Amino acid sequence: MKNIIYALVIIAALGIESCSKSTSRYDKELTDAETVMQSNADSAISILECIDLSDLKADSLRAKYIFLKAYGHMKQNRSMIADSLIEISHNYYKGKDMFRDIRSGVALAWYKFWIGDTPGAVALLDSLSQLTNVPDSLMAQTLRVRTLLGVSEYQGEEIIPLAKRLINLETDQKKQIEAKYMLVSAYEFSEKMDSALLLTNEIIDHARNNKLGELHFQMMLERAQILTELGRVNESNEDINYIFEHAGAENGAADYLHMISAMNALNSGDIVRASKEIALADSLAIVIKPDDETYYRSYSNLIHTMIDFKQTGKMMLKHVNGLNNHQRERFNRMKASQWESERGALHEQNRALELKAESQHKTVIMLIIIILALVLLGCSLWIIIVRRQRERENEERIEALLKMVDEYSSAPLRQESESSKSSALRSAMLKQLGIIKMVAETPTEQNREMLRKISAIDGDTNGELVDWQKVFEMIDNLYSGFYTKLHDRYGNLLNLKEVQIIVLMVAGFSTKEISVITGQTTSTIYVRKSSIRKKLGVPEKEDIVKFLTD
Repeated sequence: MKNIIYALVIIAALGIESCSKSTSRYDKELTDAETVMQSNADSAISILECIDLSDLKADSLRAKYIFLKAYGHMKQNRSMIADSLIEISHNYYKGKDMFRDIRSGVALAWYKFWIGDTPGAVALLDSLSQLTNVPDSLMAQTLRVRTLLGVSEYQGEEIIPLAKRLINLETDQKKQIEAKYMLVSAYEFSEKMDSALLLTNEIIDHARNNKLGELHFQMMLERAQILTELGRVNESNEDINYIFEHAGAENGAADYLHMISAMNALNSGDIVRASKEIALADSLAIVIKPDDETYYRSYSNLIHTMIDFKQTGKMMLKHVNGLNNHQRERFNRMKASQWESERGALHEQNRALELKAESQHKTVIMLIIIILALVLLGCSLWIIIVRRQRERENEERIEALLKMVDEYSSAPLRQESESSKSSALRSAMLKQLGIIKMVAETPTEQNREMLRKISAIDGDTNGELVDWQKVFEMIDNLYSGFYTKLHDRYGNLLNLKEVQIIVLMVAGFSTKEISVITGQTTSTIYVRKSSIRKKLGVPEKEDIVKFLTD
C-alpha cells in the first residue's frame, strides 16, 4: 500500500510540473523551432505560437524568440509590421553570434522595408555584406535580399557587383538563375542593354537545354523587351511570334506581348497597328490580370498618350490623368494594406493576451483533471487488488481440483470389485454439473485443460471439453428426463450443437460459460439461440427454458 501511495504522489508531482515550463524546456522548444526553420518555416512558426513572450524571463530566450518569429515571417513572405522588436534581438546578437547576428540583421532590414524605410534597409544590408570571414551560405542570403531590394528600387550600377558576387556564391542552380535574372535587371536599369542581352541569351540556352519551358518563355519575353530598347524591332517581333506560336494566343503574358508589339509598331511609325495591338492588350489584361490591372494601366496609358500624340499632334490630358489616378490608387492600396497589417498586429497582440488568460484557465482545469485522475487511479488500483485476490482464491481451488484429477488419473488399477464403486463415485463428483460450471466461470487455458481432464476420466470425449453422452444422462437424472423428452419431440428439428446449448441452458449455464464448454464464440451462441427460437416457435419475449419445461 505504501508503494501505491508513493506512486500517486509522484504522479501528482509530475502533473503539477507539466503545468509550468522551465527555462530549459523553453530553450529546447526554441532550439527545435530554429532547427526546422530552414526547411519548414510554417512548422517553426507553429512551435513559436505556442510560447508567450511574457513568459520568457531570460534575455537570451527573449532575443531568440523575437529573432525566430521575425525570421520566420520573412521566410513566409508575411507582413512584418508586428516585428518591431527585431532590432532588440539584432543588438543582442551583435558581436556574440555571427549566424544570428547576420540573420537577425537581414530580418531587421526586411522589417524596415515593410514599414517604408527602404533606404535604412539598404544601408543595413550594405554594412552586413561588407563583413569578412562570413560563411558563403550566410553571405549569399544577405546578398540575395540586398539585390532584390535594389531591383525593387530600380538600382543599376550599384547592384551589378552585388549580383555578380551572389551568382558566384549560389550553389543551388535555381537560385543561381534567379541571381542572373536580377543581374539582367541591373544591366537594364544602368542602360547596359548589350550586357543584359548576352546574359539573357545565356539563361534562354540553359532553359532550352534543360527543358524549362516556363523559364524559357519568361526570358524570351525579357529578350523581346531588351531588343525593343535596342531598336531591333524585327527581332523583338520574332520572339513575340515564337512565344505565341508555342505557348498559345491566350498565354499568361499575352497582354504584355501585345503591348511590346504596340511599342514596336510605334517605333516603326505604324500607328494603325500600334492602336490595334494596344487595344488587344487592354482587352486581354482585364481577363488575364483583373487584380493587377492598375499596374498594367501604368504602362498602357503612356502608350495611349503616345499614339494620340502621333495621330493628333496633341497631348491628351485624359491619359495623363488616368496614369496619375492609377498611380494614386496603387499608393492608396499600399497604404491601406499597411494600415490593415498594423491593425492585424494589434489584433495579434490582443489575441496573445487572450491566449495567456485562456492558458491560465486551462492550467486550473488541468489541475482539477489531474486530481480526478488520481482519484480514479486509486479506485482502479483498489478494484485490481480485490480482483487479484479473488483470482488467487480461484487459482487455489482449481489447483486443488487439478491435483485431485491427476491423482485419480495416475492411480494404479485395483480389482474391479474394490474400485468400481469408488471410481464411479469420484467420476460422478468430478463430472457433476456444478463443478463444470465453476470451472467454466473463468475461461482460462488452465481451466479449459481442467475440463478436458475431467471429461477424459471416464471415457473418450472425441476432442470435446466434456463427454456429452454423460452430460445428457446426467440431465435426464437431474431434470426428470428432460433430454429424452427434448430428443423425442424435437430431434428432427434441432442439430447436435443446438441440443447441447439447450441442455446447458436448462442446467443454469450462462452464455459465456456455454461458449467455453462448447468451444464456440458468444456471438455464435447468440445466433444459435435465435435459430432455436425460430425452429421451436418460441415467442420473442418468452424464455426458451420456460417454454420447454412448462
